[in-house]
Amino acid sequence: MLEIEKLSVSYGTVQALQEVDLKIAGAGVLHGVIGPNGAGKTTFFHLISGMVQPSEGTIRFGERDVTALPPEQRALMAKIDKVDREYFKARVEPLLNDPLIEFIGEVDDNEKNALLGDAMAVLFSIDWPEPFGLVLIEAMACGTPAIGFRRGAVPEVIEHGSTGFVVDSIDEAVAAIPAAQKLDRRVIRQRFVERFQVQRMARDYVDLYANVLRCGSADRTPRTAAAAD
Repeated sequence: MLEIEKLSVSYGTVQALQEVDLKIAGAGVLHGVIGPNGAGKTTFFHLISGMVQPSEGTIRFGERDVTALPPEQRALMAKIDKVDREYFKARVEPLLNDPLIEFIGEVDDNEKNALLGDAMAVLFSIDWPEPFGLVLIEAMACGTPAIGFRRGAVPEVIEHGSTGFVVDSIDEAVAAIPAAQKLDRRVIRQRFVERFQVQRMARDYVDLYANVLRCGSADRTPRTAAAAD
């Protein structure tokens, strides 16, 4: 799956890594890199991820040479399960080659906050019965409106016309964008605090457990939802 040959990198006159070889044949096994401080472990992982370009050597993922690929394209490869690659190559990848699309790849928590907080809106274009939708409340925590398809819990999470819009088609999603821009982002943030902060979640759990204790069993617990208002 992953094959590295004679990987080297230098910073001026400093040789940070020299002719490192590694071969991982398959998935399902944990691997580790052990060495003292200053041995180049972090540099090695930066080379694999694409954060640093090697002076020499090659990195192959599957059957593809990824040595020159930027980090976001490597992340995309890593996120696609083997059973989905044929579909991705045929149906998704061609759509990314568009001047209106910028594929960013995986981001850390700080980058995610900036990405969501600066967004005009977040499109939640699911086509399955999503049981919750963490992406929606991450956007709301940043004061960003969400436009979500009417699937699963989406109508319960998005307050239509207040924190975003619930839609039934692509055309409706597009039409909702100008309206989303007009929503008060302070209100969206406040509704997140009121409905989804950890204190609210913990309080609702405590109330639910208290109901179970009062009723004597979970089967006799009132069926009213403990979901956020």
